Amino acid sequence: MISLPGPLVTNLLRFLFLGLSALAPPSRAELQLHLPANQLQAVEGGEVVLPAWYTLHAEVSSAQPGEVPFVMWFFKDKEKEDQVLSYINGVTTSKPGVSLVYSMPSRNLSLRLEGLQEKDSGPYSCSVNVQDKNGQASGHSIKTLELNVLVPPAPPSCRLQGVPRVGANVTLSCQSPRSKPAVQYQWDRQLPSFQTFFAPVLDVIRGSLSLTNLSSSMAGVYVCKAHNEVGTAQCNVTLEVSTGPGAAVVAGAVVGTLVGLGLLAGLVLLYHRRGKALEEPANDIKEDAIAPRTLPWPKSSDTISKNGTLSSVTSARALRPPHGPPRPGALTPTPSLSSQALPSPRLPTTDGANPQPISLIPGGVSSSGLSRMGAVPVMVPAQSQAGSLV
Repeated sequence: MISLPGPLVTNLLRFLFLGLSALAPPSRAELQLHLPANQLQAVEGGEVVLPAWYTLHAEVSSAQPGEVPFVMWFFKDKEKEDQVLSYINGVTTSKPGVSLVYSMPSRNLSLRLEGLQEKDSGPYSCSVNVQDKNGQASGHSIKTLELNVLVPPAPPSCRLQGVPRVGANVTLSCQSPRSKPAVQYQWDRQLPSFQTFFAPVLDVIRGSLSLTNLSSSMAGVYVCKAHNEVGTAQCNVTLEVSTGPGAAVVAGAVVGTLVGLGLLAGLVLLYHRRGKALEEPANDIKEDAIAPRTLPWPKSSDTISKNGTLSSVTSARALRPPHGPPRPGALTPTPSLSSQALPSPRLPTTDGANPQPISLIPGGVSSSGLSRMGAVPVMVPAQSQAGSLV
């Protein structure tokens, strides 16, 4: 397509149109431009035709031979007015996606817009100036119509807020990021059985659905539909109601178990270290420690021999014959294991009145032999009838 002229050329063309209108003599010719009075609506991404046509003398509907129209279309946004199409001296210039519906010259000046976007909404002005076959201006007119480009809802996003377990409360939210006009929302449950929700649990403006005191029968597939005048979009979320403890309870139990195990391990380690600390001082050898004193044996002890051999007093008691018969009811001392192991030798008898002292040495060793071996004589104490040592 041919590019549009710059702003300077656009202003010159508008000045030319106004000049031709001013120069047109007041004649029988009367030009009337016709545009819809109502606002036109179109859908984003589609196309629209802005209808426009003019008449002369009000009874003629088609161009007459030699009739030459000059046509310009303008679009005014929030900041400035911009030319979108012009037809001058048989040459058409326009922006991409903009064209005339009918070939020129024609009294039908309808404009086609393709690939619409929301920013294309606004006022469009059509200006026409007609000359006759002699080059004389026959009339001029300019009118404006309004275009509103609507936007269908963009695919919304569905979310679940809360923990879906029995007895809990959750909120299903639905939000479409873009639409014109603003969308309204509707929530339905599709499975396992169809159900439609209304206020007050449903907010049609914010798209939220509140479900309280959940039960297993409330589980299913929930579908949100976002709709406006020109379109509908939807999303869905699956609600699964759990009967077990919540995630927070499970997490708390896990954390509590880990903390308990940590404390138990700490106590075991502390006990182990304390046991080691108690054992170490007992095994230490201090240089300044005083050795334990050895208790001296009494010199007149009868139980320790010179070479360190202990003589059993009980053995000596067993070798001595009792002085008299035991009393009735008196306890007879029981000989020890050492006295039982050593057999008591029989005492030899003599014919004299005074018997000679005989060494009671087991094994048949004489007292002189023991003296040569370094033995020390042991005095055996006498025993009373009551069994006590004298």
